[in-house]
Amino acid sequence: MSGPLHKDYAGAKLGMWLFLFTELLLFGGLFLLYAAYLARYPREFGTAGGQMHLGFGTLNTVILITSSLLVAMAVTAIQRNARRMVLWLLGGTVLCAAVFLFNKYLEWSDEIGKGIYPNSPKLVAAPPGESVFFSLYYLTVGLHGLHVLIGGTLLTLVAVRVQRGTIHAGDYVLLENGALYWHLVDLVWIFIFPLYYLIL
Repeated sequence: MSGPLHKDYAGAKLGMWLFLFTELLLFGGLFLLYAAYLARYPREFGTAGGQMHLGFGTLNTVILITSSLLVAMAVTAIQRNARRMVLWLLGGTVLCAAVFLFNKYLEWSDEIGKGIYPNSPKLVAAPPGESVFFSLYYLTVGLHGLHVLIGGTLLTLVAVRVQRGTIHAGDYVLLENGALYWHLVDLVWIFIFPLYYLIL
């Protein structure tokens, strides 16, 4: 680390880690709920999973992994005081977030158009396990999408502060915390992808 860091650097980092822990508890609870219903409806979950768009899921996985790499590189760049590079890397990360959300919009539009949504006539007529699968899917992925939107907005605000010079090599705790949040978003998706898109 170069230069003096923010005077409350340790406190800011601790606060972020505590916040991330609560987020992990939230998604962890949803994953435990998924596991409980999977044990009850293994065949129905497999049938429902076969209706998922593997192409969209795979593409969005690649997008989020790429975005995590970009934001990690942005932290390294700010340590070297390469402000222009930081802005390009953050811009790439935010662009990845936007593409992810657009892909999710296309995917959900197609699924809803096919009658696959909670309490739809199609799912009401299907075995109960399939309805449970898609209810958990929309809840979990919708909540994750909200986190992608929040993370993209946060990194946009960070980029503005980098541009203004208030985030620099001597004080980049906001950028580092923003990157940590974004890594959480990526980590959660790494669990969502196999649970919903690769289940057989």
